[in-house]
Amino acid sequence: MLNYSVTEVAGISLLNLSVSPMGGSNRWLKAAEDRILSALILFLIAPLLAAIAAGIKLTSAGPCIYRQTRIGWNGRPFTIYKFRTMPTDVENNGVAWGGAASKTSSRLAAFLRKTSLDELPQFYNVLRGDMSIVGPRPERPMFVEEFKESIPEYMKKHMVKAGITGWAQVNGWRGDTDLARRIELDLFYIENWSLWFDFEIIFRTLLTGFKHRNAA
Repeated sequence: MLNYSVTEVAGISLLNLSVSPMGGSNRWLKAAEDRILSALILFLIAPLLAAIAAGIKLTSAGPCIYRQTRIGWNGRPFTIYKFRTMPTDVENNGVAWGGAASKTSSRLAAFLRKTSLDELPQFYNVLRGDMSIVGPRPERPMFVEEFKESIPEYMKKHMVKAGITGWAQVNGWRGDTDLARRIELDLFYIENWSLWFDFEIIFRTLLTGFKHRNAA
């Protein structure tokens, strides 16, 4: 149980279980944070987005933007946007989790993945309301089905919107790292959420998150 409380009704103690730990006014506060910051960030980085898109076009064949289905808030699927860093035929022989660093299509693509600049189009996901700037990273449907059976409490991370960055990521648990540990940190974030906690994670992402030894 996450963020529950105890109240007394007719002399009987009852547990209040929230559908989302960020419900009520907190939900609107976080939504306002996301929309305002994502709009501002997209405006500021528009030239960088255009430069990266041009670089991808010049160095590899295929579209600049990669679209993929991920699972987000309340287990709902949504389309995530990223700069394409892999060859268009990389999954013709099947889908495998991890190993992204070995699938890049060019030196530019490897740089984008290492610095996490390939994730920048996800600010559009935030503006649309599909994602949050801070939250647990989303996974593809087939991996969610696999991990929910093998990793305790895995599905609890879907009680909030998926994020571009998160508490697990700024602590180094990203890329091909231990998923069980990442879930522990995701749940810690959910249980201890505050606006200031979000700002701390955003600040730490700006300092160290865009280039990390586990980025891929």
